[in-house]
Amino acid sequence: MEVSTPKNGTLQTQRFIPYAAEAIYAAFSDPARLAKWWGPKDFTNTFQTFEFKDGGAWNHLMHGPDGKEYPNKSVFRELVAGKKIVIEHICAPRFTLSVLLHPLENGTEILWIQEFEDPEVAAAVRHICESGNEQNLDRLQMLLRDER
Repeated sequence: MEVSTPKNGTLQTQRFIPYAAEAIYAAFSDPARLAKWWGPKDFTNTFQTFEFKDGGAWNHLMHGPDGKEYPNKSVFRELVAGKKIVIEHICAPRFTLSVLLHPLENGTEILWIQEFEDPEVAAAVRHICESGNEQNLDRLQMLLRDER
């Protein structure tokens, strides 16, 4: 696990997961599965729109463990099966998330790059996003483990 924050408003997490890139990509592409692991620990999701294709909309409501709800509107900008998922978050805070999957012998190296439009916003949410992104990857790994 490696986390870094360059000065340009980009948050980045890297992690090895002992599952094939195709399995990870499939966990993104299926809304029922994605809803189970997307977001930080103890969050749940309700998807209103999920069009997993280039240019497709993804609108969902994240439900926090404290009862707060967080509306999200995104567009899938680029999808390359087993290799890349690029999601543009088009409501505040505005950012582009690129998930790059690099197959290795016993699993996949995931590079999770969150590029914020405004570096000041990135700095302000860094403490939330860094731990939230790690928890998101933890949940993905648990889903894949439990499905074995």
